[in-house]
This record gives sequence, C-alpha cells and structure tokens, in this order.
Amino acid sequence: MLSLLKVLGVDPGLGTIGWAVLETEGRETYRVWGYGVIETPRARPLAERVLFLAQALRVIIEREHPEQAAVEDLFIAKNSRTAASVGHGRGAILLTLAEAGLPIHEYNPRQVKVALTGYGAADKSQMQTMVQRLLRLKSIPKPDDAADALAIALCHINSASYTAGVAR
Repeated sequence: MLSLLKVLGVDPGLGTIGWAVLETEGRETYRVWGYGVIETPRARPLAERVLFLAQALRVIIEREHPEQAAVEDLFIAKNSRTAASVGHGRGAILLTLAEAGLPIHEYNPRQVKVALTGYGAADKSQMQTMVQRLLRLKSIPKPDDAADALAIALCHINSASYTAGVAR
C-alpha cells in the first residue's frame, strides 16, 4: 500500500526559479497544491538575489509542507556566465531545502524527459503537453519555468526513489 506524499519540484535558476508542489497516492493519482515562479530582483547584487531566493523558497516550504524535494540537476551550458548564474541559484536552493530537512532528489533534463514522454530529446511543447495531460489541467501551465518544476516533481513521483520511499 502506498501512502500520501507531497513533493516540491524546483527548476533552478537565479533570475526565474520554477516551483511546484504535487501530492500523490501512487502513480497516476496526483493533486496539484500549487505552482509558480520566484523572480529575483535583477538589478540587485548577487548576494541579495540569492538571499531573496532562499527566503521566498522558505515561505513556500513553510506554507506547503512538502515531504521530499526534486531538483533539476545542472546541465553543461555553452554560456559559462549562464551556467555560473544557475549554479548560484541552485546552491541557494539546495542549501534551503537541506536546512528544511527535506530529502533532495536530483534529476538531469534527459531523465525528466524520459520519465514524462519516454523520449530523452523531447522538446518543450511535448513536455508541457504531457504535464497538462498527466495532471489533467485545463491548459498548459505557465510560465515555462513553473511547467518545468511540475515536470520535475512528476519525474520524481514516477521514479524508483519515490516508490522506494513510500512503499509500505
């Protein structure tokens, strides 16, 4: 028998960070608690943006009470400045999740795509359509970063990590 589990999915970044909270009682039974984005103030210094991100994520954790977190792993970007920026945001995210005592599960973009579509090179529209279908949403979730966070949470729910964590 499977028990209820609330998962926080996070699409990391520094400027725009996607988040989503899903609850499941086994595969194919989902409840969307919420999703959206955290946007850090672009004109502020790096340290202030990282602090803003951590504080906003703490508010979501305190409000939604997830039991596990799923975060997209950093991919190798061609633009080193973009990779460094995402890395700063991802570090703040991982630290905040760890401070909250949440088990953290990381998935690379290919793993997320395979989990949702069965195809590791699926494009963004295929991913968004699958998120909409699996969660029985009336429309494709917006913005893209929030849809990505929903996909990451779904990937975790449908992974061996989830199954091993809640099987009784």
